[in-house]
Amino acid sequence: MELSEKLRNNYWKSDLHYYACRLIYELWLTKNYRRFSAETITRRRFKQIFGRELNLQAPTTLNEKIQWLKLNERHDYYPICADKYGMKQWVTDLLGTDEYNVPVICHTANWRDISPKTITEFPCIVKPNHSSHDFIILRSAEEVNWPQLRRRCRFWLKRDYYMESQEWQYRDIPRQIVVEKLLVTKDGKIPNDYKLNYLNGNLEYIYVSYDREGVNARCVFDNDWKVLPFYWGNSKQEEYIPCPVEIPAPKSLAKMKEIGQKIAKYFKYVRVDFYDVDGRLYIGEITLHHGGGFDRFRPQEFDAIYGAKLDLNK
Repeated sequence: MELSEKLRNNYWKSDLHYYACRLIYELWLTKNYRRFSAETITRRRFKQIFGRELNLQAPTTLNEKIQWLKLNERHDYYPICADKYGMKQWVTDLLGTDEYNVPVICHTANWRDISPKTITEFPCIVKPNHSSHDFIILRSAEEVNWPQLRRRCRFWLKRDYYMESQEWQYRDIPRQIVVEKLLVTKDGKIPNDYKLNYLNGNLEYIYVSYDREGVNARCVFDNDWKVLPFYWGNSKQEEYIPCPVEIPAPKSLAKMKEIGQKIAKYFKYVRVDFYDVDGRLYIGEITLHHGGGFDRFRPQEFDAIYGAKLDLNK
């Protein structure tokens, strides 16, 4: 994934950069992904990250079981839930209301539609519906370089996130660019992100991204809002770093749990992301395989602890 990260820093700068990066990207996909099976790709990357072979016959850790789910679990609603636009209707149908959806300003399958005529409200966030970590925040119309923004969107629509991640649910999502209202608190900050992790329908822990424009802390809590002594992420840190601040429970925590429980019953493992904006609750996204099953626990024994809690036969 390293080359993909590097390309993000260049493709939007000019038309020449765009076409050069597109060519490099396609060659990279062919060399590293298109020639191999999903299991081969998954086993190779797992060993690169964890330094050991992936056990798919008798998986024990949570990351191993997430890999098993990636390669074996299939349901027709999975692509809908993974679609950052399509999941809104799925959630609306499930809950009987759209009040928890982040408002959409516009959506389109054509990058040429990205213009002042379609993006009329600020601040906003622009992102593709079929990938991960691709987005740009626009605070005002005056700061937008429209040709560069259209190049970003054009590249995003060509990105084969399924091939990169080997997560089946992304393969057939109809690709779109989605522009949403940027959620901000009364203080003008991006709200905290609460990621509720469910195993067999049980809420096991809540991963919190706190004050990203200030302290920028990452902390994990249990169902009763007690700090848990581990980290689960893709950084290279080798040791668990205790939470640097005391984080209060959000006002909408009970409602988060209620909604998350309704969603979780459809999955063996699922992560449901919420935003609390001064007590107003929004659903961010539904993630079927946190980190693609490649994020490391620190301390690492928590990988086995939570792996034991996930029953793949249920």
